[in-house]
Amino acid sequence: MREDLVIQTIEPTTHDLGGFKVHRTLPSRPRTMVGPFVFFDQMGPAHLDVGTGIDVRPHPHINLATVTYLYAGAIDHRDSLGTFATIEPGAVNLMTAGRGIVHSERSPSSERAKGPELSGIQTWIALPEAVEESDPAFEHVPAAELPVIEAHGATARVIMGDLWGVSAPTTIYAQTIYADIALEPGGSIPIDPSADERALYVSMGEASLDGLPLVPTTLYVLRPGTSATLRSDRGGRVILCGGEAFTTPRHVWWNFVSSNRDRINQAKEDWKAGNFPKVPGDDKEFIPIPEVPKTVSYP
Repeated sequence: MREDLVIQTIEPTTHDLGGFKVHRTLPSRPRTMVGPFVFFDQMGPAHLDVGTGIDVRPHPHINLATVTYLYAGAIDHRDSLGTFATIEPGAVNLMTAGRGIVHSERSPSSERAKGPELSGIQTWIALPEAVEESDPAFEHVPAAELPVIEAHGATARVIMGDLWGVSAPTTIYAQTIYADIALEPGGSIPIDPSADERALYVSMGEASLDGLPLVPTTLYVLRPGTSATLRSDRGGRVILCGGEAFTTPRHVWWNFVSSNRDRINQAKEDWKAGNFPKVPGDDKEFIPIPEVPKTVSYP
């Protein structure tokens, strides 16, 4: 067992959102970022009642990109650019907030009719300072366009970046690695030193790294420069994420991320004043700014 492989272990904060749970490991008191990843949530897995669904009302973001990736279920995305897209398992939604965007996420009517499944990972990518105030954008990459490698009882879909000799078409703003690894019983895959900062997260089942057991819903930050083998005796699902280390910190408050605290304070005032754009087709509701947000970074 090689305990030297892991430099930090981050246990989740779990929120019950009514019908399903969210496990959040970033940002946390121990650590705000792994590479450009500044937020890491596992949604579900859950099976909601017939006629119900998720309804995340319109809300704003700045200076980040959201990355939504589903294991099961479907979500309708609408944003203030006029985008409408339904994300399904294996595809990726990349929404770049830049100087500001508003979006909503809701269960499709077809899902509500049968009782929606909900299972997936949502992350936020901090933008480099040079592009924090870029134009907002949206990108949907279907599952068929994301590269998949299969070997030794492992199937890995590369969501972002270059891994195992293949490259995802998803836009990146800083060097980024992001992959969904499915391990059959007895399956294995190498984890190479392909980025400044890397982390592993077991979302389902079980896995180990060179004999070190990995506890589910826990983020394991790996020692830079090390190589190891990820294995599973009984089968599991693991996320690998990371990328280049940012040289300047990022501040997180509610849905806002920035290198500049004053910019976050401005975004708070803009949302309170109704200065963000509306979401076409979903402009009757919104999430008010909280007095005490659940998502914050720590100095």
